[in-house]
Amino acid sequence: MTEADRKSAERPYFLQLPEGESSPLFLDSPHSATSYPADFRYAAGLPLNLLRQAEDTFVDELYADAPKQGIALLCAGFPRSYLDANRGIEEIDQALLDAPWPGPMQETPKTRLGKGLVWRVLDTGEAIYDRRLSVAEVQARIERYYLPYYAQLQKLADRAIAEHGSAWHINCHSMPSEAAQYATEHPGLQHPDFVVGDRDGTTCDKRFTDLVEGVLKEMGYDVWRNHPYKGVEIVRVVGQPQAGRHSLQLEINRKLYMDEVALTRNAGFDKLKQNLNALLAELDRFARTASATR
Repeated sequence: MTEADRKSAERPYFLQLPEGESSPLFLDSPHSATSYPADFRYAAGLPLNLLRQAEDTFVDELYADAPKQGIALLCAGFPRSYLDANRGIEEIDQALLDAPWPGPMQETPKTRLGKGLVWRVLDTGEAIYDRRLSVAEVQARIERYYLPYYAQLQKLADRAIAEHGSAWHINCHSMPSEAAQYATEHPGLQHPDFVVGDRDGTTCDKRFTDLVEGVLKEMGYDVWRNHPYKGVEIVRVVGQPQAGRHSLQLEINRKLYMDEVALTRNAGFDKLKQNLNALLAELDRFARTASATR
């Protein structure tokens, strides 16, 4: 993805296909977009820099070399604070709407925090809107952005199955060094370097989870598993181990590679990117071998 792409075009996703022989491994970054759709219409007094704290800024760049390794990279083209691709389609926050939602709704810990499919508040508690949203505009966001993104995720998994017999997926995220008040159910928690999430072992082969955790620990990183992030909607949908579809969520502590306030790269960015490339090489070898023996 070019810098112009990241800041301008309004589209559901950017897809970088593998160069050379494709791997059964593919990646997605659902929260790294920095372009804000014209119909967002967030509160007039809300500073953009504060709104941008919701982004997984630079995560797409950290994994940008993946296609050279034969690994497809899918990135959302819409920002997380506009529509959160890692929420279920029924996680609707009725308090945000000017009329009753006509479809199914699911109350979750995230909707109770005001962080459902369409966020009502930021991690620090500021209201994103000074108005109620119409049902029609939320439905339009789902149709224009959410559904095409999930459709493309499924196409990548289907292609890996067709070409290799199994699919291996990393859902790529970042996390602040400290959990904010409205971010999780653990406000104030000091995050480790990485959190590996497989929804308590239900979304991928345990050997894959063990490998990710083991390689990162060998590199000297502090790694936690399934706490405080187990993986949410994307790994739930993609991860079907019984069908040869394996999905893992990987959270990176932003302090490793960026200034969390200024939203600029820090001195650790290049080293982290090199280490992630090495991790992907290990995971690609595992995925190819596992597919060959399936």
